[in-house]
Amino acid sequence: MPRIVHFEINAEDPQRAVKFYRKVFGWKISKWGGPIDYWLVETGEKEEPGIDGAIMPRMRRGAHVYNTIGVPSFDDAAEKIEKNGGKMISPKSAVPGVGWVAYFKDTEGNVLSIIEPDTSAR
Repeated sequence: MPRIVHFEINAEDPQRAVKFYRKVFGWKISKWGGPIDYWLVETGEKEEPGIDGAIMPRMRRGAHVYNTIGVPSFDDAAEKIEKNGGKMISPKSAVPGVGWVAYFKDTEGNVLSIIEPDTSAR
């Protein structure tokens, strides 16, 4: 079955987005040496489940990304999002048997979500 293997976060100000994702999630982000402005994003160790991606200048109006980011603590991540210029846009909600989830906007207006795995969530 096909799986998501990469993501691209569109940004009005890529440097601001890089700073946001480094501070909130501790991602390793480096400028790509290719012919366009593109920052490669490593979200974890290669042997861990998950995907890596990129941050790029917004090429067209309304371009967004809707990916979910797994976090060890929902409350800690939500606090960091708000502290670093993002905004939580939905309440913390239980996905029964899966975990706690909510949507947020990053500094570029992209909508993503965070989830803390918790099989006891109800």
